Amino acid sequence: MPGDTVRPDGPGVAHADCRRPRGLSPEEHIFLYVYCWDHTVAECAACDRGFRQQELGSDPLGSRAFACPDCRTDLTEIIRAHLVVCAELPEQLRRRVRVAREAAQRLLKQTQQLSDRTELLRRETDAARHALNETRERARRERDER
Repeated sequence: MPGDTVRPDGPGVAHADCRRPRGLSPEEHIFLYVYCWDHTVAECAACDRGFRQQELGSDPLGSRAFACPDCRTDLTEIIRAHLVVCAELPEQLRRRVRVAREAAQRLLKQTQQLSDRTELLRRETDAARHALNETRERARRERDER
């Protein structure tokens, strides 16, 4: 799905972590811990509060998703957006985060297009097979009528 965190996997893509398809990538986690430990990384719109990374709760089921400790709103996308603009992160790394995310989105789009094309070809094949079977059946009936 668009927005999922993926990595190349042979000719296709796979989730970086299937339990958290939209979670931060390993690189984003590292950048967050190294460069953003000492400042606010997310603002919860529902609670109107800002949080540092260490103040954010994790999913009780162990997904390590970043959630507001008060209302449990998922703040992952807000944190991801922070990494793209954080002044503490060197420009080269911010660019790397942005480029990696864009590349992942392109891969997902291409994968979806290929999947759609495969489905279309499957349907066309089924229709052709059905037409062939009807033609064979019709030919058999005509032959039997003679």
